[in-house]
Amino acid sequence: MPAVTADTLTLPRLPELPEPATAWRPVARVVRAQKFLEGEGFQVRRPFPGVDLALADPFLLLDHMGAVEYGPGEAKGAPWHPHRGFETVTYMIDGALQHTDSIGGGGLITDGSTQWMTAGSGILHNEMPPQDVIAKGGLFHGVQLWVNLPRSLKMAQPRYQDIAAGDAKLLSSDDGGALVRLIAGELAGHSGPGATYTPITYAHATVAPGARLAVPWPEDFNALVYVLSGRGTVGAEGRPLEEGTLAVFGPGSALTMRAADTQPGSPTGWEVLVLGGLPINEPVARYGPFVMNTRQEILQAFEDYQAGRLGQIPVAHRTAADETI
Repeated sequence: MPAVTADTLTLPRLPELPEPATAWRPVARVVRAQKFLEGEGFQVRRPFPGVDLALADPFLLLDHMGAVEYGPGEAKGAPWHPHRGFETVTYMIDGALQHTDSIGGGGLITDGSTQWMTAGSGILHNEMPPQDVIAKGGLFHGVQLWVNLPRSLKMAQPRYQDIAAGDAKLLSSDDGGALVRLIAGELAGHSGPGATYTPITYAHATVAPGARLAVPWPEDFNALVYVLSGRGTVGAEGRPLEEGTLAVFGPGSALTMRAADTQPGSPTGWEVLVLGGLPINEPVARYGPFVMNTRQEILQAFEDYQAGRLGQIPVAHRTAADETI
């Protein structure tokens, strides 16, 4: 890990932020991810939901899948299931998933690529390991983020975005000690390739041992940092943050974080997700694969799904078991 690397000395650099004059965001809370089983039985670490939902708004869920070394026959995925009312963003750092959906989107998500699916009014999809991965096993490491949609866009037309590993905007910290892969949103005037309905910023950073990463951050966005591997500290106060933990930040205009001088078990450095967005500040009604604003809308989503109005599994991908979905 990770698949996408670059010489940071050749990349555009984030601006140097003066220590005394910058309104560094303080750390409001540190949360340890809980473990859950998803799909056909693969384990995820989930830092939220679990924190107060308002602290993560507009995000609904973050699942950290792996890192795990599968043996032959052990790789598992998520068979056909519906969604409505939000977006799923699947980022594969190592390994591969094959995505297929009811609107014709899909492809192989692998080694630094991202699949961005807007469920909107309704969609069916699956995410499964390719047959060669099932047969041979191998390293598997990825993240799935759920991004909420405001009431006005809950019933938007479903869409699919395939963001190749090489499409991410690559940036360097001000001193070249950190590589930032910007997947969506903006950082210091640089834009990521993901097209978002809800204003967010989503990035994956590798911070070299002992190095510091400081980024300007919109004051009206919330701010979160989640550790994929390694250890370091966040905030001007230096709160420790290690693999599987999430920092939620308070108000301010910039984030600062520093990798520990040694990174046992994380040879590439401190691997972190840096993300945040503009809170939607609307009621959230959620049940399973549906996220709406009211209970009645959830009931309607189930009714529409059972009536086949959220889409159909493409004929080429149907099995006998799928005929009951």
